Amino acid sequence: MKKCNMITGNINSIESFGLVDGPGIRTVVFLNGCSLRCKYCHNPEMWHKTDNIITPEQLVKKIKRFKPYYKDTGGVTFSGGEPLLQQEFIIETSKLLKKENINIAIDTSGVGLGNYKNLLNLIDLIILDIKHTDKEEYKKLTGQNIEKVEQFITELNNSNKKVWIRQVIIPDLTDTFEYITSLVKYLSKINNIERVDFLPYHRLGREKYIKLNIPYPYENKKDMDKEKCDKLFEFFLDKQKSSND
Repeated sequence: MKKCNMITGNINSIESFGLVDGPGIRTVVFLNGCSLRCKYCHNPEMWHKTDNIITPEQLVKKIKRFKPYYKDTGGVTFSGGEPLLQQEFIIETSKLLKKENINIAIDTSGVGLGNYKNLLNLIDLIILDIKHTDKEEYKKLTGQNIEKVEQFITELNNSNKKVWIRQVIIPDLTDTFEYITSLVKYLSKINNIERVDFLPYHRLGREKYIKLNIPYPYENKKDMDKEKCDKLFEFFLDKQKSSND
């Protein structure tokens, strides 16, 4: 069995005062590595691991500096990249964070290495990014199969953890009433959803692709209209309410 001080994580960066990745003021740890290639991804620099290595002890030491700002609602969010690909590192780091009574969230697409029980036991909030509800469209959008997400959802339901949902609304893909109706049905199989956010697609990540000499998949796609995105969210709330009645 590995000792804790032999386990390392591969991180891209640390955001000190995150306000959108969970409740309260949060330290957001962006981990490198992701098996998905979402066409709208705005963090392509995190697809692959780098030489930026850190131990759980080193990371927690950095995080503790910001603990006074967390108050009753803040904490730490592991993001990426895909944090589920480094779950051993997150487990050991989370054990140390628990000793400091720090709230822990994880922002994930649900596509990792499997066997998430030990990890989920330590996490307070799961922020789950929904890519698409249809398996064929999911494959076109991400390059991977949706079955791994289904496995994660099963383990997530068994964990009885709090869940926030994020859905990127993309022109000509997820911006239809038909898709939103399918989303309501898809989310009905996920337990303990406390919040759903619609995120309008934007092209702000395009410059990163240019710097990395990677073709931008949505070169001809425009930003999602904010007003239409808001109307789709209203439709989502109405459909969700009627399905629960």
